Formats: sequence, C-alpha cells, structure tokens
Amino acid sequence: MFLAHLSLTNFRNCLRSEMDFSTSITVVRGANAQGKTNLLEAIYYLATAGSPRARTDRELINWLANDEPPPFARLEGRIEGSDDLRELSVVLLLPDDRLQKEIRVNGVKRRVVDLIGQLKVVLFMPEDIDLIAGSPDARRRYLDSALSQIDRGYSRSLHEYNRVLARRNSLLRRLRDSPGDPRQLEFWDQRLTEHGSRLLAGRLAAVTELNELVQDIHSSLTGGQERLHLLYRSSLPLDGEDWPLSYRQLSLGMAPGRDTPDSVTLKAAFDEQLLVRREEELERGMSLFGPHRDDLRFLVGGVDMCTFGSRGQQRTIAISIKLAEMQLIRSRSGVEPILLLDDVMSELDEKRRQYLMEAIHGDQQAIITATDLTSFTTPFLERAEVWSIREGTIGRLDS
Repeated sequence: MFLAHLSLTNFRNCLRSEMDFSTSITVVRGANAQGKTNLLEAIYYLATAGSPRARTDRELINWLANDEPPPFARLEGRIEGSDDLRELSVVLLLPDDRLQKEIRVNGVKRRVVDLIGQLKVVLFMPEDIDLIAGSPDARRRYLDSALSQIDRGYSRSLHEYNRVLARRNSLLRRLRDSPGDPRQLEFWDQRLTEHGSRLLAGRLAAVTELNELVQDIHSSLTGGQERLHLLYRSSLPLDGEDWPLSYRQLSLGMAPGRDTPDSVTLKAAFDEQLLVRREEELERGMSLFGPHRDDLRFLVGGVDMCTFGSRGQQRTIAISIKLAEMQLIRSRSGVEPILLLDDVMSELDEKRRQYLMEAIHGDQQAIITATDLTSFTTPFLERAEVWSIREGTIGRLDS
C-alpha cells in the first residue's frame, strides 16, 4: 500500500497543497510552526478520521476559510498497490454551528467506521512520550486506534461500546438520584458485556503479541541492557493477574503460560462482575468495570516505567512500542503500514537514530519531518526524496 498523492485544502495552516510521492522515503524539512506536524496529522486523519492533537474537528479548518462561507476543509488521497482501495476523501463542513463530516471511499459515501483501516499508518511524535508517562486514557486510546486499523469488527464494537456505556451511565445516574427498578439495567448490561468482552479479548491478544514483538526491538535500542515487558491491567478479575504476565512471574523470570481467554469466557466474567458490584455502581452512578477502566503498563526489570522511568527510558519505550505496532499490523493484515515520524530524529542519540533509519526498509513508505537534515546519514538521504515546507506551502527541495 502506497500513498501516491495527497491534496489538502484549508487544513490547519495549509490553504492549498498537493504532494506526489514517488519514493518510499520522503523527508520534509522546515522550521518550527511551518506545518510539518499538520502534514502528518492530515495523513493520519485520512486514515483514522481522528486527530492525535485536536480537541474538536473544528480546529482543523483554517480560520481564513471563514471568509468564504460555508467554511470547509478537504483532504484527499490516492492509493496505489491495492486492488480494493484507490481514493479516500474527507470533507469537514461548517454550514452552521454544527460540523458535518463527509467521507468517501473510491467515490462512494461511507461512515467513519468504514474509513478506519482502509489506509494503515503508524504515527510517532515527540508527544508520544505521554503514552508512557501520561494517563491510562491515553494508553487505552493507543490500543483502540491500533486495533481499529487491523480489525474492523473491533472498530465497530468500540463504537457500539462507547454508545452503550454513555446510555448505561445516564441510567445509573438517574437511578441514583431517583430510585427505581434496577432491572432497567439488564438490557444495557447485556449490550455492554457483549461488546466489552470483544474489546477485551482483542486487547489481550494484541498485548500478548506486542509483548513478544517488542523484546528484540527494545533490546537493540538499549544495547541489550534492558528487557521490556507489557502488562495489561484489567478492571475485571482475570484470575487475579495482569496480562500476559503477573509481577510475580516477572520477578521469577517466567514466560507467559496461559492461553488468551476468548470473548465468551470474558463475557461470563463481565456479567458476573456487574451483578456482584451492582449496588456500588448504583451508589456512584457510573460504570466501574470494563475496557474503559483498564490500563497498559510498561515494566523494565520489574520496575513500572510509567511511574518511575526516566524521560530517556520512556522515549525509548515509546519508539519500541511503535515499531512493534508496525510489525503487528504487518503480520495481522499482510499490509505494510505507512510510517509517519514527526521531528523525532533530533530527540534521539546517534545509536537510536541509526537503528531507526535501518528499520525503515525499501518495502515500506515512510514520511519523516525534520527541522534540518543533519540527523540523517548521507546513504539514507540518497534513498529519500526531500521536500521543504514554509507557512503551509510544500515544495520539492533541490539536491
């Protein structure tokens, strides 16, 4: 899969830009605040219909677009190397105070859930250190975004789970404030556990696989001095343990010895937990258990890096998990994801820069932004096409 052409209109600081990608590696050079991150954000948005930075989609529409009502932004991409996918487009329109999002795949109108996963990308930004040091919500969003790209069923279940969760929480608050028949919860309980168990099964399987993939990657990035383990901490009692390893297994150097539970087993545990803790949920007026309350932790030598890791360790873990995500997408889908690197070379030491450049092979498309080219080796730049960006305007850079 190869993004051959990208067209942006009124997206962030870009009024109008066209890019034709002819090589597998593209380096975009530009000073700060010129639109480098906006470019990668646009590609990510075209793949996921979501922004890693914006609080609302309205922020994505260039403010100058207000001069020509109705304000709008348009993103278009042409894909090569796929029999099924040729063109993607997203239009954000503000005819009034309510934003409209129009999605087309090969010229046909589609929903957001139909867009996700059509174009597969892995985005790494300096802010991704918050994946390790930030809140559990950020780590849940990371897992959801990665899995939605490779499993359309997961994406649909995630959409439905969030809808059911909102309805169930509303009912719990109403029953807390005005006591009524708690049997009203039964319908929403079944829907919650049905979709929640699918999400949990998907996450456990993915974390187990990522935990295996990340071992060699992180060891190489740290010169063999650190061994990274991923732990999924569920709000449901999974035999009283984290997944795929417990702290005790880690301390004893044990390998994972359990099969990943299926959604049927997880649903039964979810159903039981809701019944056991119903009174507590009614008292607090919220859903206290499920994928929306889970967490992903990163341990080195039995030490939780989310809490005790240095900034350097957390940055290295973030790189490791993104490279492992690329392998996960490749193994699950048979498609090479597009790697988007936002000014990360300057954040790394020479050894880690070299490893990252070696990891970008010729079969994979990579689009990399940088403030200058000094962080790249000459052989790497000889394989790349170099562009420049200034005030949202993009153009090829002479050799």
